[in-house]
Amino acid sequence: MPHPDNPLIVQSDFSVLLEVNSPLFREVRDRISSFLELEKSPEMFYTYRLNAVSLWNGFASGLTDRTVINILNKYIKYPLPATVKYFIEEYYLNYGIFKLDKYDAKYLKVSCDDNELLQDISYARQIENYVYRRMEDYFLIKNETRGVFKLAMIYLNYPVDDRVGYLKFESYPIGLRRHNTFHIRNYQQEALKAFYNRHDPGGGAGVIVLPCGSGKTIVGLAAMAEYSTKTLIITPNIVALRQWRSELLDKTSLTEADIGEYSGECKEIKPVTITTYQILIYRKNKNEDFIHFNIFYRNNWGFIIYDEIHLLPAPVFKAIASIQAVRRLGLTATLVREDHKEKDVFSLVGPKKFDVPWKALESDAYIAEALCYEIRVPMSDAQLTEYFESSDRMKFRIASENRNKTDYLAYLLENLTGHNILIIGQYINQLSYIAAKFDLNLITGKTDNATRQDLYKKFRESRIRKLVVSKVANFAIDLPDADVAIQISGTFGSRQEEAQRLGRILRPKPGDNRAYFLNIITADSKEEFFAQNRKRFLMGQGYKYNVISGFQQLKELVPSIVTH
Repeated sequence: MPHPDNPLIVQSDFSVLLEVNSPLFREVRDRISSFLELEKSPEMFYTYRLNAVSLWNGFASGLTDRTVINILNKYIKYPLPATVKYFIEEYYLNYGIFKLDKYDAKYLKVSCDDNELLQDISYARQIENYVYRRMEDYFLIKNETRGVFKLAMIYLNYPVDDRVGYLKFESYPIGLRRHNTFHIRNYQQEALKAFYNRHDPGGGAGVIVLPCGSGKTIVGLAAMAEYSTKTLIITPNIVALRQWRSELLDKTSLTEADIGEYSGECKEIKPVTITTYQILIYRKNKNEDFIHFNIFYRNNWGFIIYDEIHLLPAPVFKAIASIQAVRRLGLTATLVREDHKEKDVFSLVGPKKFDVPWKALESDAYIAEALCYEIRVPMSDAQLTEYFESSDRMKFRIASENRNKTDYLAYLLENLTGHNILIIGQYINQLSYIAAKFDLNLITGKTDNATRQDLYKKFRESRIRKLVVSKVANFAIDLPDADVAIQISGTFGSRQEEAQRLGRILRPKPGDNRAYFLNIITADSKEEFFAQNRKRFLMGQGYKYNVISGFQQLKELVPSIVTH
């Protein structure tokens, strides 16, 4: 019950504050993380948000409205607002009230204890086209509309309890190799157990959230071994595809003959096939069909893995909706989607099955300790004149490409000797200028795959210690020794991108296990405004940004990096 010494403050706007300095902090954080969304975590208070998807994730993990309310009441400082209590109860009443069961080979049965509500929903504009036949206490939908029906229902705030199960998949032996460089960590085992869950009808469909560098791929490989079936793996790009292939060959019993690549360069379909989101959404023009969608139906897949599911393109949701009878796993470092399709992911892929705080893995040395700095750079008088005479969109670009940033970058490159440095940016002209000025290798979307792989290999082997990369390196680039990331420009306010770029340097490091994320932005500009939004997700994970203003403060910062 409410007590002034309790650490939790629940507000009527559905935000929830947790006092960091409370002796109950860790206990409360662990209890509420399954049904609240962490937004930010400054020094004094963690800020959470209660919303529909966060509650549904909690209910999917077995919580009830009573449990959620009791947890909040146990730790709150002030009485629980009536609006919050009503919201929790209302969304629990809606959760799973509609049941979806198998009727026969062609049809599924939709039922609900509230018969009046059942009939009303069957005639709802968003639903009525999916109804095949109405009966007194249920209605039927066609098997192939299972996904689109569930998606329509979730936008009516009625997440469906899907008890239909999965197709009987064709077995295909996949074993894990145990050797000195590979073992499944405790948290990876917990993630696998939460996902697999033989006793839960929803087991085998959902999302695992783990920080970059913590081994999400290992969870995917272990799940493949559990199911031992024909598997389709969808990745964000060709580099990620090749990394999955390498991991499969290194850590499983699969051979080259078992693994197919379905990309722009090769069209193989094998018992385990790896493809990319780009190839799936390729079409000759916007009026034609996506010609590669048939890959979803070509090999009787028993399991599909969606790597970096927060990048899942909107058109692919249509394909996912049509294959609800296949077990599916989403892997990501963040469920934040810039297109706000979190409900679609919940409905079509499944609920969040496992999550672990980034800082918790950092404290156990599973990922590197990352120190984040925002380095604010002034504009020249000439640039300021151009800036103030430009449109808002151009102001952002002018600030992002501020040439004064190059002087700060030069100082960093000259003094951060002995570090493996990635320089990451958005604008190709800016990156080309930097690569030419400092005689560095540059990787962009136009760099052919053979050259990319060669440069990444040289970087991993420390034959080159500095590399300039465009946004193609935001995702799934395995450069474990990179310990400094210098962000020279970014995509407006993308929290997703900020998290992924930090992820490039989070692999565990020898020695003090420390890495540095240096974000160079133009002071008092549109870029600084958007930077606040970009930082939000990482601050929610417990990272702090130290602000460096001007060249003198930069000179004071660098020695602290050099000595580590």
